[in-house]
Amino acid sequence: MRIFIFTIGLLFLTCITFSQTPIQKGETQLNGGFGFSGWGIPIYFGFDYGIEEDISIGGEISYRSYGEDWGGKDYSHTVIGISGNGNYHFNRILKISEPWDFYAGLNIGFYIWSSPSGYGGSHNSGLGLGAQVGGRYYFSKTLGINLELGGGNAFTSGKIGVTIKI
Repeated sequence: MRIFIFTIGLLFLTCITFSQTPIQKGETQLNGGFGFSGWGIPIYFGFDYGIEEDISIGGEISYRSYGEDWGGKDYSHTVIGISGNGNYHFNRILKISEPWDFYAGLNIGFYIWSSPSGYGGSHNSGLGLGAQVGGRYYFSKTLGINLELGGGNAFTSGKIGVTIKI
């Protein structure tokens, strides 16, 4: 048991020692993971770029497939999303320690809903506007985990994933 506690403590200390600050001006990071939604589980890939101190912009692409029973028949749908976002990172003004990155921002995207012929439901392709609030924890200079909550777009509830700085 002592070896286990020692190993966990050493791992924690290593993570803190080699952690890096949130995205800086001129830096790029890649993001990928899964979303939460009432319309299937989206898979997403994206990037963020630091344009100013505490401000980043980014782009994202997502895909999901899900089934629905409508009018007594089963239908299979797919949704492809292409979106852009802007975030403000609060670490500097809130004096949050380096392994963490807390942010909030807005996003806009176009979502392409594909349903089979004969489906009479209300899903349509179109523009999606939303807001998000999220956080990252960096395990090293280049690797972190991300949790984001939001609304108003095709993700509806949020997403969880991995961030890699390049």
